[in-house]
Amino acid sequence: MRYFADLHIHSLYSRATSKQMALEDIEEAAAIKGINVVGTGDFTHPQWFQSLKEKLEPAEEGFYKLKSSFSKLADSQKSTVRFVITGEIANIYSRGGRVRRIHNLIILSSLEAAEKVNNALSWQGNLKADGRPILGLDSEELLSIVMKLDSQALFIPAHIWTPWFGIFGSMSGFDSLEEAFGDNTKYLAALETGLSSTPEMNWRLSALDKFTLVSNSDAHSLDNLGREANVLDADFNYSAFREVIVNKDKQKFLYTIEFFPEEGKYHYDGHRLCQVCFSPEQTKEVRGICPRCHKPLTIGVLNRVDQLADRRQVSLSDSNNFIPFKKLVPLKEIIANVLKTGVKTKLVNDYYNKLIQRFSSEFNILLNVTPEELVEFTDPLIVSGIVNVRSERLNIKPGYDGEYGKIEIFSATEAQKQKHLSPEAQLGLW
Repeated sequence: MRYFADLHIHSLYSRATSKQMALEDIEEAAAIKGINVVGTGDFTHPQWFQSLKEKLEPAEEGFYKLKSSFSKLADSQKSTVRFVITGEIANIYSRGGRVRRIHNLIILSSLEAAEKVNNALSWQGNLKADGRPILGLDSEELLSIVMKLDSQALFIPAHIWTPWFGIFGSMSGFDSLEEAFGDNTKYLAALETGLSSTPEMNWRLSALDKFTLVSNSDAHSLDNLGREANVLDADFNYSAFREVIVNKDKQKFLYTIEFFPEEGKYHYDGHRLCQVCFSPEQTKEVRGICPRCHKPLTIGVLNRVDQLADRRQVSLSDSNNFIPFKKLVPLKEIIANVLKTGVKTKLVNDYYNKLIQRFSSEFNILLNVTPEELVEFTDPLIVSGIVNVRSERLNIKPGYDGEYGKIEIFSATEAQKQKHLSPEAQLGLW
């Protein structure tokens, strides 16, 4: 079975997260997006864990579904979304004379396993304080605890390049996995690339070749579900899913869905308050010092990859070991960008909902539906925008120091030109 999986999200109990991130709303949004397996997020939080036990019931082995009494979906949709037990831990600890701030994603085989992990971690810190708890626990020790309590767990260093909270981050990370996890590195099967890097950037490090690269949304709101995801073709249960990840099975792990990395919040270097955004080359010219405030710049993902890479630019054709990927822009963002209006406006929602009603899911629209089909149901300019994204014909001002990058689907001149064309002529442009 081919399915889409987004394994890293957060609940309404995490800081800076929408109050709409309740199970019934997550299920509904996942169905609209076209996500078949979604992480629960935040299994360590006592109230959220109680909600998981109350509202979920077993489905396929290791997968759960929302009980019908809680679901907002129509009967025809209720079998389309499954949950897998996941959570993220913020580990803040001292190692090698430095303070380390590392986020780790944990995927468990059952609610019963989650209860065991929660009992063990409750002695390490306050699990009630945040859906993503902060523990003064070494990541190596956390990995050991998790694997002892659930041998079928997946422990995945999260958004590995993020400056402040990634295992390779410029501000608090390590230069190798072995430095961070020691002998326990053998338990790692996968790494999460994060929004500001693509698999192609990670391929530049030969040390990462044996690991499966996964991509997830890290969603704090419903609209952000599926902005990154994984596409598998495997038996639909936890054991089969885990086997694909552990074995890096290219026949069954078809591809990942990626943000355009320039749009990520930490792709370039810079200082947000000073409005300084630099490429790695520009940062080198100023020796890493902000020319405005004269303090060290926040070194972003692209620069950090350059520092650790032992290969030059690498492509999919360079190895049989690489899993493909596709870069997408969320549909509402495309519509808003083309119409020059806000993502949360009624106008954008109206266009979006009409397309979803006709073509079932956002992933289907972004990946599969032909321009000729789309143009019958929406503004031709929006169709042209979707095609531009598929062709990667975009203008992007890179993100830096916590500021998202800015995407332009096409220039103002192109937009003005196409506004005066008939739908048939616009189709001809493609």
